[in-house]
Amino acid sequence: MMTSLLARGLRSIGAAVLEALSYVGLLAVFYGKLSVLLWSVPGRPRLLLSQLYVVGSRSLAITLVSGLFVGFVLGLQGYYTLNRYGAEQALGLLVALSLVRELGPVVAALLFAGRAGTALTAEVGLMKAGEQLDAIAMMGIDPLQRILAPRFAACLIAMPLLAALFSAIGIGGGYVVGVVLIGVDSGAFWAQMQSGVDVVHDVGSGVLKSFVFGWICGATALTMGWFARPTPEGVSQASTRAVVASSLSVLGADFLLTAILFGQ
Repeated sequence: MMTSLLARGLRSIGAAVLEALSYVGLLAVFYGKLSVLLWSVPGRPRLLLSQLYVVGSRSLAITLVSGLFVGFVLGLQGYYTLNRYGAEQALGLLVALSLVRELGPVVAALLFAGRAGTALTAEVGLMKAGEQLDAIAMMGIDPLQRILAPRFAACLIAMPLLAALFSAIGIGGGYVVGVVLIGVDSGAFWAQMQSGVDVVHDVGSGVLKSFVFGWICGATALTMGWFARPTPEGVSQASTRAVVASSLSVLGADFLLTAILFGQ
């Protein structure tokens, strides 16, 4: 009796492990195909530009407004903290490093996943539910190359630009609060920032992070839409999973990248 129960348990565990490994392998092959097909996107500039408008321009408003308020909060909290040590002149450096290194890429990626990622997942999922992807394949056109690759490339391009705009408007918000409202010296605000922020190390690391986050958000959203169940409930669940998976992946990748880039 105990032997049969043990055998059943081992079979169940083995089946679960094999299923998980097969799913990981399926995702790896899918990501590989999608990454290879990126080289075909420059030959279709109209598709790329239209998707840049969808995932980039339509995410611009929420990115700028969020960046402005994040800059406001950083200006207030940074001043209150630095003033305790008589270092309020370094407010510009604090705001700039916080945004360029961390908050700009991370918060912009989370907003991107919630705004553009769900739209991509729903769009691809509805195409699958409506059998449009099958119709494209029946016409001899690769749906990965025609539908998914331009959207993926647009995510890789739009994410660093949105993160840069988020950081820029956030620095402006910190300037408004710190200099205009509180009264920190304007020259010290900009001088500390210019002397303390390294273009290659600080700004470059932020650009690299935002590019990686764009890859994560785009690939996750398109994968969830591609493998979604072709029903309204399936598309809805896939959109929810895309946001959760993208957000957690971005935060995990941010920790790893920060440890690698700034751990020396």
